[in-house]
Amino acid sequence: MLVVRAINANDLNALYGLASQVGTGMTTLKPDMKMLGDRLAIACASFAETIPPEKRDYMFVMEDTDTGRLAGVCAIKGAVGLDEPFYNYRIGTLVHSSRELDVFTRMETLYLSNDLTGSTELCSLFLHPDYRSGNNGKLLSKSRFLFIAQFPQLFTEKLIAEMRGYQAPDGSSPFYEGLGRHFFKMDFHHVDDLTSLGKKSFIAELMPRQPMYVAYLPDEAQEVIGKVHLSTAPARRLLEQEGLHFEGYVDIFDAGPVLQARVSELRAMRDSMPAVLDAATVPVPAPEACGDAAQAEPYLVSNTDLKDFRMIVTSANPHGGKITLDDDELHLLRCHHGDTVRTLSLNPRKHPHV
Repeated sequence: MLVVRAINANDLNALYGLASQVGTGMTTLKPDMKMLGDRLAIACASFAETIPPEKRDYMFVMEDTDTGRLAGVCAIKGAVGLDEPFYNYRIGTLVHSSRELDVFTRMETLYLSNDLTGSTELCSLFLHPDYRSGNNGKLLSKSRFLFIAQFPQLFTEKLIAEMRGYQAPDGSSPFYEGLGRHFFKMDFHHVDDLTSLGKKSFIAELMPRQPMYVAYLPDEAQEVIGKVHLSTAPARRLLEQEGLHFEGYVDIFDAGPVLQARVSELRAMRDSMPAVLDAATVPVPAPEACGDAAQAEPYLVSNTDLKDFRMIVTSANPHGGKITLDDDELHLLRCHHGDTVRTLSLNPRKHPHV
């Protein structure tokens, strides 16, 4: 069985194993033991609430309880850009016109920006290839939204997610080759490694501050602005289901899109509900009332413990403020009958619940 839980100090070696599978382009999850160890220490302090909310980095792992293997990882950073610069390109528009020549042109531009500084960030989502089936990806990604819905006071109003940008089959970034290489004079993977270690001062030192015309870039670079890595496309769709959307910000190296949302407008904030764990059988609405599909709808269920947050996906459905889970599910959540949990339908509802 699979459970998404708060990371703990014993997970370092398994986390390194996951990071070794990621590849390039995800700067927040590199196979560097010191970096991962430092980050894990911050994560443990975050769940223990021994550091301020804006410095917290909540990391979650998906554990296969049958084998003890870690199947995936994801995270929420309380606020970005407060200790080190956080750069993006903002896509803008400049208009040039001449009444005398009857010429009007609209040109897309890229502005180096710190606009998203201070935002809460969803990051480090990675599911091991062996587990990419069924509802596993949804469980891992959407666990963070249930955590935010349970503890909204810990996060800023703006939520962002930097998506890994498009890479060619050989691992190169067409956008970086068309723009960044001219200023940084190093290959994409080297820049990727530097930023993952927090060495970002070179960005401000080497990148031009004036807007750059997109039309001046090679066609290959223009075509991938805002386009995600092939393996990241499913993750983008899941985030968009939960209320995030693209507002014209992209990564400065690979031009991957930055998705944004207001925390108060997330689906989990609107639709998740507390429920009491009931030992008795909960009456199920008649099929004519809700339809057979509603009865079989999978649900996300989490405990309400910040220090030991745990979440599963179940076929049990809440009804009347109660939900019945079997003994294995209770064990995974470390809950007992009478405890309160938080529930959310795994998939957005297409029709109102009757």
